[in-house]
Amino acid sequence: MTGAFIVGLMGAGHCIGMCGGLVGALSQQRVFSPGQTLLLSQLQFALSYNLGRIVSYTLAGALIGGSASLLSTLFSLDSYLIVMRVFAGIMMLVTGLYIAQIWAGVVQIEKLGKLLWRAIGPIANRLLPIANLRQAFVAGILWGWLPCGLVYSTLTWAVAANNAQQGALIMAAFGLGTLPALLSAGMAAQYLTQWLTQKPVRLFSGMILVSFGLHTLYIAFAQLS
Repeated sequence: MTGAFIVGLMGAGHCIGMCGGLVGALSQQRVFSPGQTLLLSQLQFALSYNLGRIVSYTLAGALIGGSASLLSTLFSLDSYLIVMRVFAGIMMLVTGLYIAQIWAGVVQIEKLGKLLWRAIGPIANRLLPIANLRQAFVAGILWGWLPCGLVYSTLTWAVAANNAQQGALIMAAFGLGTLPALLSAGMAAQYLTQWLTQKPVRLFSGMILVSFGLHTLYIAFAQLS
């Protein structure tokens, strides 16, 4: 779960670049309540959007982890878990290289989700303009299925978890990691993004994930012997 949180936190540049415009668009399509301060209204709606998004990630993690657990009953459990650990270790390496700005191959995974978003996108558009917090929450749930390479790579860890509860916790940790970047506004967002996108910070964070990946691969290959 620590690795998933780091991916969410250090993927802030990708999150703001991909979802920042969506947050702005949702905000512009919002109906303002009379007598409410702008800052309080922005904070309430931002929390509602992001809570819905994190709920989607958590649900996806539970579904993926639970499905993997069911599939394990069809195969030899030991060999199945080893394969899943190797897969998760490789995805940790790939994600770490992306965050360290060494290789951006993980972004190619986003192409896999475009067909899904074509089905969900029109439903999301029907919610506009956002008139209340309930609509903002539902919009956030739909937003959580937006194609994202970081989300998909973290979901592979939920597969390796081989458990619905652990899969849900992994994806919830990832969602919480993205929260600071997507809740920030104005100068706060600029300062946070500047710090997170500094080359030493990204390199250090990426190498932490690479080390997690190597450790996961070591455990998997040690089980083969």
